[in-house]
Amino acid sequence: MAKHRSQPKSKARQSLARRKPAPRPAPQAQATQPITTPRVITPPAPSQPLPIQRRSTYFEAVAIYERGLTALQRHDFPTAAELFESVLRLYPEEREVLERVRLYLNVCKRRVKPREDAPQTLEERLYAATLAFNGGRYDEAILHLRLVRDEDPDNDHALYMLAVAHAQRAEHAEAIAHLERAIALNPENRSLARRDPDLEVLRGDDAFRAALESAPVAPMDRGVRRPLRPKLAR
Repeated sequence: MAKHRSQPKSKARQSLARRKPAPRPAPQAQATQPITTPRVITPPAPSQPLPIQRRSTYFEAVAIYERGLTALQRHDFPTAAELFESVLRLYPEEREVLERVRLYLNVCKRRVKPREDAPQTLEERLYAATLAFNGGRYDEAILHLRLVRDEDPDNDHALYMLAVAHAQRAEHAEAIAHLERAIALNPENRSLARRDPDLEVLRGDDAFRAALESAPVAPMDRGVRRPLRPKLAR
């Protein structure tokens, strides 16, 4: 009987090794991106600015500009506009100042009436004074009348209206002085003053009564008569 020959142990072990499942590889850890901190770049320190060299004309322009601002704050728009215009005219090279000057000059021009609208002749000023007086704007009326008086000192019509305007402001001395001058130039103003209700505030003044009680004299020959003060409805 034949004997079964066993396989060598080494080969048996190899056979078992082939049948044994291979071990699974251990899972590797997932690679992660390293977290990096962003680099902060510090800007270089600014260098010390060089001092600005100013021309002498710059300070002159600024001085006039500041005077214009002062006038503007007082609501003196004509004066402010004149100062701003002088900066534009005298210092055209100072561009740093001119931009601000033009800004405030436009403000002044919007607040100032055009010069062509202002009364130019004696008749226009008398009419403007009449409108101002009948509107209760006695200060404005006096301004117009003074211009007439300065141009024509013997204008009894303007002097009489000045007397009435000052009377309305309770300025008795000025009112009587203008009335006496108006009567001396044209005695007809005496009778007009006696019945003028706008002079009622002067009735108790001795100087006013003396001016009205003076003996009438022949009117002066003054050529064409000026119309009496027109009275508009208030």
